[in-house]
Amino acid sequence: MNSIERAVERVIFASRWFQVPLYLGLVAVLVMLAAKFVLELGHLSVELWTMGESSVVLAVLTLVDVVMVANLIVMVVISGYENFVSRLELEDAADKLSWFGKLDAGSLKIKLASSIVAISSIHLLKAFLDVNDIPNDKVLLLIAIHLTFIASALLLAYLDRMVGHRRPDGDRH
Repeated sequence: MNSIERAVERVIFASRWFQVPLYLGLVAVLVMLAAKFVLELGHLSVELWTMGESSVVLAVLTLVDVVMVANLIVMVVISGYENFVSRLELEDAADKLSWFGKLDAGSLKIKLASSIVAISSIHLLKAFLDVNDIPNDKVLLLIAIHLTFIASALLLAYLDRMVGHRRPDGDRH
């Protein structure tokens, strides 16, 4: 029975490699977002001189939003791969990220939640800038969703802090 158990454990452990196509798919989405950013930037550079101030701010917020989503994808791909698939052997890389190798699953969740709050803030600000064209009930719904994201991020941070400050023996640091 021991050899069967070891074989099952090896298969289960090797199954982590099924995540690689998912991470590569996110890299493909990142490439598409970069193309979208370039298109939006081109549109803004052509139309900038004829746009009103509010429209310029909305266009810039759209670019910032794309960058925030791209940052989120990079964090998920790098941290997820390193935490769940395999270590990235990049010790000699000169441009290694400051958080590289430091994000565990809990820290990643908090960073993701924070990024989602930031992205939601941008969408909410865009709605406020375009408030004359958006029904009040939709604005209230956007505010409620944003507050839900904030509450979720705070709760995740609180829970991570509670769990993160315990030693394996159960004592607090």
